Amino acid sequence: MAGRRERSLKVLQVPGDRRQPLGFSVGSYLKSMDWILLGATLALVVYGLFMLYAATHEDPTLSTPFYYVRSQSVGLALGLVFLVTLSVINYRWFARRQIYIYAAGLILLVLTLFVGKGEETVGANRWLEYGGFRLQTAELVKFMLIVSLAAVLAEGAELRHRFRFVVMCIIYVLVPGVLIFLQPDLGTSLVFVAILLVMLVVWGIRLPHLGILLGAGIAGVVMVLRVLPTAFGISLLKDWQLARLEVFLNPEKDALGDGYQLIQSKIAIGSGMFSGKGYLQGTQHNLSFLPERHTDFIFAVVGEELGFMGAALMLGLFVVIVWRAFRIARMSSHLYGTLIAAGIAGVIVFQVFVNVGMTIGMMPVTGLPLPFVSFGSSSLVVFLMAIGLLESVHVHSVAGQPK
Repeated sequence: MAGRRERSLKVLQVPGDRRQPLGFSVGSYLKSMDWILLGATLALVVYGLFMLYAATHEDPTLSTPFYYVRSQSVGLALGLVFLVTLSVINYRWFARRQIYIYAAGLILLVLTLFVGKGEETVGANRWLEYGGFRLQTAELVKFMLIVSLAAVLAEGAELRHRFRFVVMCIIYVLVPGVLIFLQPDLGTSLVFVAILLVMLVVWGIRLPHLGILLGAGIAGVVMVLRVLPTAFGISLLKDWQLARLEVFLNPEKDALGDGYQLIQSKIAIGSGMFSGKGYLQGTQHNLSFLPERHTDFIFAVVGEELGFMGAALMLGLFVVIVWRAFRIARMSSHLYGTLIAAGIAGVIVFQVFVNVGMTIGMMPVTGLPLPFVSFGSSSLVVFLMAIGLLESVHVHSVAGQPK
């Protein structure tokens, strides 16, 4: 254990890392790839393309039934390029540059607040656009935060007993988290909280410090939802965000308004029963009863058309991906790689849990997409980049790299 800790502290002093980010043969690379992880990921992406077509092919406003599938395929092609590239590069190359990665993420978020595009109806700025290129910056910054926070924690492995260092890490995550919250994007800001908790637990945070952190988090939620609005008349959440939280508790209260989406989603999933109505045979989305069916609520399409069996198959692929991610975390030769793998696994688990939960009424509607499945090129590209980074940790942990 002591030897592993000493190696972890040397994560930023890897010999030759700056000049030689690769350092292994093609044959060694191919043998060291986690093909189960890659296969499960590609199967899930293909699954998502089929369900995306099912959700949108009857839309009369589209020029072609393949409009969304074609757009998603462009993101898939770009994401695969990044996946392969990142899997080849030694993941420890990023550790030396964590401050630049973190700063670049903050710059992107600030630019998004001032010049970003988004949903005018709710006053949200979430995308940067240039020509035909569109980037949802919060998605990319999730990836950048995992890489940079992992370097901070790995370098501070001997500071687990110091609560001051834990507070510094909280602030490190809080800054981009607040910038995303101001877009406003409550769902993604909560993802940052999940990243912090998972990586701190894997890093080895002391239980008293974790208890203080969780207690402060609960107190913060109570302050935002109850104390500030009641005592001072200050609401940090938009009216539509508060409406989503209220609808979660009682969707029938506004069945034709804010509760409509959730009610129709539950009807769609329930009507699919065990084996579903059949591919392309769903009525809730084909007849346009289900809004946002290709993005946040695509799981409702899966439940209606493919039923419990189809949903279980899809969730099973997620289980395989998360299993391989945690396996990579365990086998990593450096704490830095362990933290990266754990952070990626944590994001996937959190987003799947929240997305599926909100479609069946067990979680508030927060706008988090279903990884690899929901429509959105930014999300797809970033999650494929994350898989590429997992492959890099795997490859450079088993291919005889310097330890």
